[in-house]
Amino acid sequence: MKKLMLALAVASMSTAAIAQETVTVTDVPVKENSVETNSFWSNWFISAGLNYNAFYSSQEMGVSKSPFKDRGRLGFNVAVGKWFTPGLGLRAKFDGIKGKQVNTENDIPKFDYWNLHGDVLFNLSNMLCGYNEERIWNFIPYLGSGVIRNCSVNNYTWGANLGILNTFRVNKRLSVNFEVGALVAPKGFDANGFKAKDKAWRAADKVLTASVGLTVNLGKTTGFRKATDVDALMALNQSQLDALNSALAAQQNENARLKEELAKKPKEVVRTEYQKQYVGAPRSIFFNIGSSQIASRKEIVNLQVMADAVKADSSIKLKVTGYADSATGSAAFNQKLSERRANRVADELVKLGVSRDNLVVEGLGGVATLKPNSYNRRVIVDIVK
Repeated sequence: MKKLMLALAVASMSTAAIAQETVTVTDVPVKENSVETNSFWSNWFISAGLNYNAFYSSQEMGVSKSPFKDRGRLGFNVAVGKWFTPGLGLRAKFDGIKGKQVNTENDIPKFDYWNLHGDVLFNLSNMLCGYNEERIWNFIPYLGSGVIRNCSVNNYTWGANLGILNTFRVNKRLSVNFEVGALVAPKGFDANGFKAKDKAWRAADKVLTASVGLTVNLGKTTGFRKATDVDALMALNQSQLDALNSALAAQQNENARLKEELAKKPKEVVRTEYQKQYVGAPRSIFFNIGSSQIASRKEIVNLQVMADAVKADSSIKLKVTGYADSATGSAAFNQKLSERRANRVADELVKLGVSRDNLVVEGLGGVATLKPNSYNRRVIVDIVK
C-alpha cells in the first residue's frame, strides 16, 4: 500500500511537469501612472549658480524701468532640496548678495543683502506628461517665503518668492538649471518706506533675478521606479497555472479510482512494481526588484507537488537556489538579496510540510543569464537525489 501511494505521488509530479506548457512573456509589466515611494534619504539634490539681480524700490521716480540700465548686480545662490513625488518637492535656498537702490537717475546707492527662503516646487512636466526619469527638460514653477536682510542698514524683514525653474538633464546625477524669479518685500526693506504717488505697483520693494547653475542629485536613488503591476504579471503565467491545476485534478481522480478498487478487495495483496523516476521539472518563483517578498502568493501553488513528493519519499531533496538581477545593485547587496530570497522560499516549503533536512538552500548573487533582466529576480526549486 505504501509503495502504491508513493508511486501515485511521483506519477502526479511527473504528469504535472509534462503537462506544463512554455509561455513566452515580456518584461515585468508596470503601472504607467503610478510610482513606488522611495526612502527618506532618496531623491535629494543640491544646486548652486550665479545670479543677476535687478532691484525696484517703492520710492523711485522718473527713472527707466529697464532691468539692465543702472539696476543690475551679480550675486550667487545655493540650495538643497528633496523630491517627495515626481511632481512635488521642497527646497531651502540662499541667494543675494549685491543690489542697487534706484531712487532717481542720480541717486543710485549700492547695498548688500541676502534672502533665505523655503520653496514648494511643482514639476509640471511630470504632472502633465507623466513621469520620465530621462526627460531632457523639466518645467518647474515654485513659490515660497522667507527672511531677507539689508546688510547695509541692518534691516530684517520677510519676503515672498515666486518663479520658474528649468532643468536640463545631463545624466542621472547632473543637470543644468536656468531660473527666473521675483522677490517681493515690504517697502521698508531698503530703509525707506516712502511710496511714489499714483504708483500702486510700487507699494513694495522688489527684486527680479535670473540665474544659471548646476544641480547634483544625491543618494543611491535618483529617480522613482514605476510600480509593478503584479496582477498583470501573474496573468502572463496563467496558462502554466491552468495546466498545473488540470494535471492535479486528473491525478486526484485517478487516486480516488484506485482507492475505490482497493476497498472492493480488502483481502487481496496488491503488489505494485515501480521504478523511481525524477523528472527535471524546476519551478521558478519570481520577486520584485530589490525585494525578498514573493510577488504573489499564487506562485506557492507551484511548490505543492514537489512538497508532496518529498513527504512521500524522504530520500528526495529539493535544491532551492536564489538569484538577483546583476544590472541593479552592488555585488554584495545582490548576494545577500539572493540568499534572503532562497530562505524565503525554503520557509514556504517548510510550511507545506517539507523537513529542513530535505532542503539544500543557496544564493548565487546577481546574474544576467536571462533576458529580460526581470527574469533573473527569482528562486529556482529543483529535485535532487
